[in-house]
Amino acid sequence: MKKLANLFLVISILFLFGSCVNEKKENKEATVDFAKEKLEISILLDNLTRAFENGNLEKIEEIWWPTEDALIIGTESGDKLEGWDAISTAIKKQSKNFEKTLISITDQTIWLNDDATVAWFFEELNYNFVFEEKAMAFEGIRSTGVLQKKGGVWRLVQEHMSIPAKLEMVETY
Repeated sequence: MKKLANLFLVISILFLFGSCVNEKKENKEATVDFAKEKLEISILLDNLTRAFENGNLEKIEEIWWPTEDALIIGTESGDKLEGWDAISTAIKKQSKNFEKTLISITDQTIWLNDDATVAWFFEELNYNFVFEEKAMAFEGIRSTGVLQKKGGVWRLVQEHMSIPAKLEMVETY
């Protein structure tokens, strides 16, 4: 009888412990407003677009984590910018060479991890600008990225951009 009582006690303790862990997890998830977080990120990405249009490096730096862990993969084969120094140098060069920049976001999707501390996104962009007195346009640029929330602030840590290509498929035998 004593063994049965001890077994019952152990099972009860495990059940109570498990209930507390699940309740804590559910309460944590219940406190996250995912719609609010996604809206905040969408606004941040819109602000990033406006900052690129205006060449506002200070605003861009507010949106990025300006650390050596930041990374941008650009549209050209050699565009792998690691660290804020490399990224800011490239942005300064682009701002100096591009005029009348207009960027429109035509599609955007944002995802969040379970506790809304990491987010990743997809955007499709149309990028119009003047370069060496010639109007240029890239339509359908695909942009993906990762953001982290630290101290209640979302910041961009990684971005990858690509331009869709029309591939000619050749039948081979």
